[in-house]
Amino acid sequence: MREALTAAADSPGYPTVWGTAGLRAAVLGWAGRRLGAEGLTERNVLPVVGSKELVAWLPTQLGLGPGDTVAFPRLAYPTYEVGARLARAEPVVYDDPVTDLDPGPLKLLWLNSPSNPTGRVLGKDELARIVAWAREHDVLVVSDECYLELGWEADPVSVLHPEVCGGGHEGLVAVHSLSKRSNLAGYRAAFVLGDAAVLGELLQIRKHGGMMTPAPVQAATVAALGDDAHVAEQRERYAARRTALREALLAHGFRVEHSEAGLYLWATRDEPCWDTVAHLATLGVLAAPGDFYGPAGDRFVRIAFTATDERVAAAVARLTAA
Repeated sequence: MREALTAAADSPGYPTVWGTAGLRAAVLGWAGRRLGAEGLTERNVLPVVGSKELVAWLPTQLGLGPGDTVAFPRLAYPTYEVGARLARAEPVVYDDPVTDLDPGPLKLLWLNSPSNPTGRVLGKDELARIVAWAREHDVLVVSDECYLELGWEADPVSVLHPEVCGGGHEGLVAVHSLSKRSNLAGYRAAFVLGDAAVLGELLQIRKHGGMMTPAPVQAATVAALGDDAHVAEQRERYAARRTALREALLAHGFRVEHSEAGLYLWATRDEPCWDTVAHLATLGVLAAPGDFYGPAGDRFVRIAFTATDERVAAAVARLTAA
């Protein structure tokens, strides 16, 4: 990936917002191989400048505003709410979108499976039920699937899987990134797949917004998507770190909920999250307070296993010795 980036460094011209033909082909090949998606063409692909940019600005780029609602899980990455507020739309949380939400003003429904922060995975039947309901009410479903290749105790499924979407992509957009699967957070390399009409409108808007993935990053993305070996190798590292941290936390009196996928353990000592953060800080262990992801997380912390093996081992030793 670094060699591809370097080889493409002589890129004096403007990159295309839609990406190179090689990039689109690499995304389509990966989507068929890893997501099981069928019937996708170049019109179903759009590169973005990191998934966070897409999450923050999607409601605005879709033309949403006052009177529209944007829904997302009760425990969620905070940028979903920020994106709604940037568009001056109303942010709404849900536990079950089908039973909790009023579809009338709802224009954008965010799914996040595997979840950040909880690691919860939505199964095929649950995803299919939500997709059917959203289509019935003409609600756009955008599924943030950036952790999809990091399932541990579950097998995450894309909203574009035929058993979920019925073979059609209407009303559906899936968001993917190289930040997690390929450890390329610094490259800002991501892409969306799905409804060609929606992505076509976004392409026109993003051209005028200057939201272009740099040409060297596009070349690195092609290399990353064409190789599954590095993903499997890194998964083994993550799995070892996850096992060690989980066992140390349990022995230290924590309870771990969900966490069946992703890069985090969603853990609690059944106390206010900031008390837990303070306790861990005395051991030299850093955790994210659960209320950062919504009030429902106020008794949990999110513990990542993205540090180096040496740092994770140090945290495990401190937890074990305390």
